Amino acid sequence: MFRHTEHLQCEAKPEAPDALYAMKLQELIGDAVPTDSAGTPLNGKYVVASGNLLADFRANVAAEAQGRLQTARLYNMTDDPGFKEMLQFNLARDTVHQNMWPAAIAELQEDGLEGEIAPDALHEEEDQEHANTIWGLSDGTAAAEGRWASRPTSDGEHELRYLDDPEPLGGPTSVPPPDPELYGTFAGPGDEGSVQGAGKATKSGKGPADKVKEAFE
Repeated sequence: MFRHTEHLQCEAKPEAPDALYAMKLQELIGDAVPTDSAGTPLNGKYVVASGNLLADFRANVAAEAQGRLQTARLYNMTDDPGFKEMLQFNLARDTVHQNMWPAAIAELQEDGLEGEIAPDALHEEEDQEHANTIWGLSDGTAAAEGRWASRPTSDGEHELRYLDDPEPLGGPTSVPPPDPELYGTFAGPGDEGSVQGAGKATKSGKGPADKVKEAFE
């Protein structure tokens, strides 16, 4: 958070300009300049506000961790005493923030405003068969040996279990033929696709383009 005053949070007095380092620094504090590191103007994409405080606070924890990581890397990329002093301040503030947001999450849960899962809703509607399974999609056995692969869940409602070599849930895919007027390359049979898809429309001589034309007539 930046105060809307002319006072600096921390005095920084670089000994000499360094254009390359300035670009790296801009990547770290992109929200303090008119554009981000890719040149995108400051806009609403910087705002993380879903309306669910548990989801937002967890996003903040991750953001602060990434911020401190990049700050630590920048710290080792410069020998300028002024920059190092400023980054020492930033490292400390990121430490505070990484401790602050988990405490805020705990308070939300203690007050009964949020549970362990965000959002704390629709648990009866979700497919319970897949609410506690970890799919083994890697070679070897190392993944199954992790503590997270077989243990009670943090919400207290499930017991995680590891599925080694899980079976696919769906059958072979089928792609309907494209509209001939789109000139798409298609090597499949001409009668594949759902009865409501492009396969039927193409057989009748009418594709998506024809339907659009009819809608404006």
